[in-house]
Formats: sequence, C-alpha cells, structure tokens
Amino acid sequence: MGNTLQKLPQNQKAEISKSPSQKDEISESKEPDSDFTCEICIENVSADNKFKNRSMCKHDFCSDCIAKYIEAKVMEYNIANISCPALNCDSSLDPISCRPVISNHLFDKWCDLLCSATVLEYYSDRFVYCPYRDCSALIVNECNDKVDKSTCPNCKKKLCFQCKSPWHAGYGCREKGMFRDKNDVLAGQLIENMKWTRCPKCGNAVERESGCLLIDCRCGHAFCHACGKEISPSQRTFIRRSCCKKMRQYEICQLTMWEFVLPCMWKRNQP
Repeated sequence: MGNTLQKLPQNQKAEISKSPSQKDEISESKEPDSDFTCEICIENVSADNKFKNRSMCKHDFCSDCIAKYIEAKVMEYNIANISCPALNCDSSLDPISCRPVISNHLFDKWCDLLCSATVLEYYSDRFVYCPYRDCSALIVNECNDKVDKSTCPNCKKKLCFQCKSPWHAGYGCREKGMFRDKNDVLAGQLIENMKWTRCPKCGNAVERESGCLLIDCRCGHAFCHACGKEISPSQRTFIRRSCCKKMRQYEICQLTMWEFVLPCMWKRNQP
C-alpha cells in the first residue's frame, strides 16, 4: 500500500504552474505591437521605437521624443520628478524605463536630482550647499545638532553651516562682510587658533588663562568666554539659565566646590 505519483504531460504541467494573472501577462506580451503615431512629433513610428513606461501609463511616444523631453527637463530646468508629457496625465516617467533611451551622462544627472529632491524633502531645515563655486555639493546635518564650522566632504574646504558661506575664522556670521584684505583673514585665523573670544560689543579679542568663564571687557561689557553671548547684570548668579553647555559645566563644578569641598576643608582646620 502507498501513494502513487502520477506523472503529468509536460505541457499540462506548465499550465498548472502558472497563475491566471501570469497567463494574461504572457498573452499580452505575445501580442505584437503595431506601428503608431507619436503624440509629440506626429509622425508614424515603427513598433520597435515605441517608449514603454512600465505599468504607469500607456501613451504613444517614440523613444527619440522622450529622450529629448527628458534632456530638456533635466539639463535646462533641473527637474527631478518628470511627469508624462501627455495631456491630463498625472503619471511620472520611470527612470528605469527611460534608461535605455537616454545617455549615461543624462541618466546620472537625473539620478543626482532625484537624490537631492529626496534629501531636501526629509531634511528640509538641515542642509546646505557648499558655498564654493567649484564644488556646490549638498551637505546634510544628519545628527540634528547645531553646527557652525563644517567641512565639505567633497572639496574638503571649511564652511559655516549657519550662514551658508565660506568659513569666517575669528568672526561672527554678521561680521563676515567686514573682511577687507588678507590681514583681516589672518587675524581671524589667529584668534581661532589661539582660542580667543571677541567681545560682542567692541570686537576686542580676549584671552582667558584660567578662572571664571564670565569676562568683563575693558569696554564694560560682560560676556561668556565659551560662546561669546552677552551676560546681563541680573544673570551674574549661579541660579540662572546657563548660556551654553560649557558655562553650565563650570557652574556645576563651582557649586560642588562650595557645597562639599570647602566645608570639608573648613572642618579639618577646626581645632
């Protein structure tokens, strides 16, 4: 006793293995395409030169017209999402379907535009373009942190992520227009390398050797040496909102010293 395996004819097995939807697709593909009239150039075109936009839409366009249409959209207008040229059609052209009819250079340019459009959609407030004319690469802040000085991954040059301009060493974003000659640039680089902080009121560079981060400039203006922000007289206490992370760390160290270290030292000195 046992089950017996009955062999089916070869043609019958092929029919069973294919679903009805696959049969319909095969029957449609077997139907030969006939010559048609292109809707753009209004000329009779052979079926071999017909453009097929996958399953998005089925309009009668020749491959030459589609190639010229894509070239105009990409090279002249920098459009990433290219719509079908047919009237009242909301479908877009499929890049994979268009690849055989356009040049490699045009296809690469189109892919770059599509990539940039996707990045700008998801990182609308966290990107800049490299400000140098020989680069103009797209730079994305993926960490979502506040970035000032940054390096372009393409040309390796320094830039300011906030004002989207070449890096202005030693100067703020509002002061970048003050550059007059190379001496101003060299002075700014010296201030940055020596880690000096410029007073936001008078512009003098201040060097901090040690002590508190709160700086009293000779012009009478008080500011934070770490971030350069102004500190008003009402803020000259430990119980306040810190202007930056470094100032907060410094205040925590000071509070720890006043609350724990100094009382212990005082008790030791008692008879």
